[in-house]
Amino acid sequence: MPQPLKIAVCGASGRTGSRVAALAAVDPRFHLLARVGRAQASALEDEVGACGAVIDFTAPESCVRFAAACGRAKVPFVSGTTGLTQVQRAQVAAASRKTAVFMAPNFSRGVTMLLHLAGVAARHLPEYDAAIVETHHKAKKDAPSGTALRLAQAVADGRGGDGSAPTSSLRIGGVVGDHRLALAGPFDLLTLSHSAQSRDAFALGALEAALWAARKRPGLYDMLDLMGLR
Repeated sequence: MPQPLKIAVCGASGRTGSRVAALAAVDPRFHLLARVGRAQASALEDEVGACGAVIDFTAPESCVRFAAACGRAKVPFVSGTTGLTQVQRAQVAAASRKTAVFMAPNFSRGVTMLLHLAGVAARHLPEYDAAIVETHHKAKKDAPSGTALRLAQAVADGRGGDGSAPTSSLRIGGVVGDHRLALAGPFDLLTLSHSAQSRDAFALGALEAALWAARKRPGLYDMLDLMGLR
């Protein structure tokens, strides 16, 4: 039996990070080496060399610091942090020159398939109008969500970079995550949707991504790569 993958979870007290830590603690494929808070960059520096991978669900500023630490230590970095600016995304991606960096706004396999299907549908229905509606719990800070932005990008990519998908965001109750893409023609409407029922879908996906990234060469990866959809 292979040795458990030693991981540190950054943001282990947050909504999703806590589920990553909880699932890892009972999964024999992992050894939970450290739980790191958003402001504990120095703590990660002390632990990162012993890790086989680091999983991050924090905030943009701390995500950048954690990615840099992993790059220096050549330890795979998996992040589901959203709300990053283009500059911050580039800073995180810079670590991929030294180690595997896995970035995904959503680690659900269902959402990944939604992104794939959105690109296919947009490519084959170029004349249809596209629009996105996303709903999350009222404590979520970024809007549109990272998944909605990636969904809009999938539509644009399917159309060769041409076209847009306006997005409406709702922040209500305790909704985990709901994303809907509508493609409307003159006489019919196609709707593609995904509803998350538990954050465990994201947490388990992040753990699978860590196992996958730990076997990869330096580079920038996401869930489409993991699922062989790229």
